[in-house]
Amino acid sequence: MTEQSTILVADDDRSIRVVLEQALSRLGHDVRTTDSGKVLWELVEAGEGDLVITDVVMPDVNGLDLVPRIRSLRPDLKVIVMSAQNTLLTAIKAAERGAFEYLPKPFDLDELASIVERANAAAKETIAETSSESKAVDEKLRLIGRSPAMQEIYRTVARLMTSDLTVMIMGESGTGKELVARALHEYGKRKQGPFVALNMAAIPRELVESELFGHEKGAFTGATSAGVGRFKQAQNGTLFLDEIGDMPLDAQTRLLRVLQEGEFTTVGGRVAVKADVRIIAATHRDLHGLIEKGQFREDLFYRLNVVPIRLPPLRERKEDIADLVRHFLEISESEGLGVRSLDTEAMEGLHNYDWPGNVRELENLIRRVAALYTDDIITSNIIRTELDQGNSNGQDPAFEDDNLSTAVERHLSRYFDSHRGSLPSPGLYERVLKEMEKPLISLSLTATKGNQIKTAKMLGINRNTLRKKIKELDIDVVRGTR
Repeated sequence: MTEQSTILVADDDRSIRVVLEQALSRLGHDVRTTDSGKVLWELVEAGEGDLVITDVVMPDVNGLDLVPRIRSLRPDLKVIVMSAQNTLLTAIKAAERGAFEYLPKPFDLDELASIVERANAAAKETIAETSSESKAVDEKLRLIGRSPAMQEIYRTVARLMTSDLTVMIMGESGTGKELVARALHEYGKRKQGPFVALNMAAIPRELVESELFGHEKGAFTGATSAGVGRFKQAQNGTLFLDEIGDMPLDAQTRLLRVLQEGEFTTVGGRVAVKADVRIIAATHRDLHGLIEKGQFREDLFYRLNVVPIRLPPLRERKEDIADLVRHFLEISESEGLGVRSLDTEAMEGLHNYDWPGNVRELENLIRRVAALYTDDIITSNIIRTELDQGNSNGQDPAFEDDNLSTAVERHLSRYFDSHRGSLPSPGLYERVLKEMEKPLISLSLTATKGNQIKTAKMLGINRNTLRKKIKELDIDVVRGTR
């Protein structure tokens, strides 16, 4: 049961204030709203409120700037920060300033209710506060996107700022696993130390242990001098072990000992060296499958998988494509390649493409067309030509003439072909909508494993509407099929 509290809400958008007041009041809370950061601060100074929910951008003050002032005056008062500026930096700044949670707009009311409940529970505990100095944006940390999947990654990175926990990043090639690893380092406790990356798939198997732990002179054939390993190079910093699924079993055993005992020996050496290193691992492979085949140690997996982060493929967050394209075009412009933009048809084609190479493939495409074509406007013909170059069958499904509209038209024509000389029976509009709705909702439920909140958000409809459609169309909620 939700415990009642007085919640102060500050947002210059009246509709947001109304929605929050109604939703939180239904949960039994006393809600006081304002469109002014100044008024919010006055209420806090007066000792009002058990919890604060504030927007970032308001006419008279930046909500992020209020957070440390509130935390300094009333350390037990939790602050939830809302923002439509849904970037990694916003999440980081909210965490750095001491916000209890960062909530991107548009938000899910069930998620908000859960955060409010956690904040009220946490307010009762005595928490040691830490402060960190905000840093400027690092343009190398190119985590771009406002999709719900990326927002969750931003919040995870922000939550891990004060932690040294081992992280396992899983995702297909080209999804940006190293970018997330760098963000965890650059905004973490070890940001003053080195960030050292090692790709297991790029090293001959017989040299992996030497690369990791270093070697003594004469330790093996060709070792004419001592070599420093990546663990030594990463001391006091972060060691990023990319493609960990390709690590040989012998090296896995030695790595497990380092994680257990906190020290290692060089190849051919006898003196133990303390390993003061944070480990972040990544893989595109199915480690559970490798464990079943005896190719990956189960005990090592659990040592590495303390905090798992899954990076979605680009086909699962296509709403981020436009932001990514703008970002890559800005990079090209900064490199002297001129100002470029995509026309509507070209952007639509990018959204229809499946992107097997993920963000890396999109970046290569955009930067390539910016370099090879002098046109200010990049058309669908240009995009089609460049995508065809990498397609073995020379045909890009995203730009095929037989697109969704054409396929639907061909299907609908059967209604009329079978009624030559007469019109289809009444109710055609509703029949066609149901034909489209049922597979769309079924596939969406399957993709979210039956999670109706995620499904409604993905489809862009109200959860009550989704429930009604599930009942009307007789759809199995668990499987998403019937």
